[in-house]
Amino acid sequence: MEFDYIIAGGGSAGCVLAARLSADPGVTVCLVEAGGAGRGVMVRAPAMVAGMVSGRPKINNWAYHTVPQPGLNGRRGFQPRGRALGGSSAINAMLYVRGHPADYDEWADLGADGWDWASVLPYFLRAEGNARGASDFHGATGPLQVGDQSQPRPISGAFLAACAQTQIALTDDFNGAEQEGAGLYQVTQFHSGPRKGERGSAAAAYLHPVMRRPNLTVLTGCQAERVTFDNRHVTGLLVRRQGRQMHVRARREVISALGAFGSPKLLLLSGIGPEDELRAHAIRPVHALEGVGRNLQDHLDYTISHHSLRGDVVGLNPGGLWRLMRAALAWRKTGEGLFASPMAEGGAFLRSDPGQARPDLQVHFVVGIVDQHMRKLHFANGYSAHVCVLRPASRGTVGLQDANPASAPRINPGFLSDPADLPLLMRGARMIEAVLQAPALGPWRGKRLYPHDGSDAGLAADIRARADTIYHPVGTCRMGRDDLAVTDSQGRVHGIGGLRVVDASLMPRLIGGNTNAPTIMMAERIADLMQPSAAV
Repeated sequence: MEFDYIIAGGGSAGCVLAARLSADPGVTVCLVEAGGAGRGVMVRAPAMVAGMVSGRPKINNWAYHTVPQPGLNGRRGFQPRGRALGGSSAINAMLYVRGHPADYDEWADLGADGWDWASVLPYFLRAEGNARGASDFHGATGPLQVGDQSQPRPISGAFLAACAQTQIALTDDFNGAEQEGAGLYQVTQFHSGPRKGERGSAAAAYLHPVMRRPNLTVLTGCQAERVTFDNRHVTGLLVRRQGRQMHVRARREVISALGAFGSPKLLLLSGIGPEDELRAHAIRPVHALEGVGRNLQDHLDYTISHHSLRGDVVGLNPGGLWRLMRAALAWRKTGEGLFASPMAEGGAFLRSDPGQARPDLQVHFVVGIVDQHMRKLHFANGYSAHVCVLRPASRGTVGLQDANPASAPRINPGFLSDPADLPLLMRGARMIEAVLQAPALGPWRGKRLYPHDGSDAGLAADIRARADTIYHPVGTCRMGRDDLAVTDSQGRVHGIGGLRVVDASLMPRLIGGNTNAPTIMMAERIADLMQPSAAV
């Protein structure tokens, strides 16, 4: 098989690229995805995120683990990543967040030319089909449906009232003129038509509607193993499907869209990366590129959970399960109600102190108890507040466990390895503890899970004992011009012809928010750069 473009990975970036590149009938495109079609009810029903994120069983989820983390008492963290068309947008909470405009100006300052806020905003607008309509900050005609939650739980309103009672300003748009404040998240969800209330994954938004294009081939259940070369020019991709290895040839480019863990893994398996890492696994070096797999950044999340005195939240007790069953039937009829909820309904972007130029903390307020990524279940009604440091100083790495393409990558986030991160996370935890004790949440407030003694030492110990990712890994094939940059500002791998990376691994620095919308934006922009005549 031979195509103009081969895209490895059918996640958020891969779906965008496949749709945009194949819009030109003069080129042929092949998309390779290890998982399935991403069309089942587990994906379409937003509430079923709770059944996928745990990885027990592995439904649409790679369910990776980290190496032991010294900053977290030697614990191995859990890293859910989507394994289906749509990637992690098929298993996430659907929250539509762009980050702060200054984040992108910072990218440009770090050597990612052309990724300043003024340059990226048109691509956010191009992607977005916001139910609120077009404005200076929002697009209304893009393929990615974005809208307000149809029926948030009453406790989410109480959370906002509790924020106001603790002097946190309220906002109705985290992606508007000002990010700071507490509000309800907008979600990537179908807000009209026959699919109203269903998850709007990148596959549902971009890829599924164009799957019948004659110049687009989508191979599911197909694992990318390594790229092939003629000298230092990429000629194709070795893949494995149904136990058989195949060579798919590329006339123009191979594009890795495998994410912050998968893209460095593919490059390393192909002989591109730090020589010591390659030789440790007896992989012949093709091109020494020291930055591959370096610069891993992620949001470390600390959770405070309470039992609820009221039953209008999510619970796994008999009453809660009965309400979920009724909600599932209502969702099938109307697309509304609890089954359409992202679960993380409310949130906030906060400054740890007034001297900060932009928010440095993020809060997710969840209408149920989330403990260890739903891997530890509590058969009670409850709610949770999650807080993370938006721009951590800690850095980690992604490498190989061995030279077998079927093996999981070696993931070391380096959580709390920089001493600046723990005090800031503690400051965020104190702010959220105050919100959760405010009068507005009194009717719901039951006992706290995992209480500590109230001291700084007690809080620090609880963070080290329980904190883990909130699913935003980036940076491992970062753009830039320095010796540790892996790609240029268009995702082209330095020193290699015909190979590009397009996914969250390109980010020089973690943005101040959830990473799905920025990843889609990045794919929109690079797809446009690959077609110079295209207009925004």
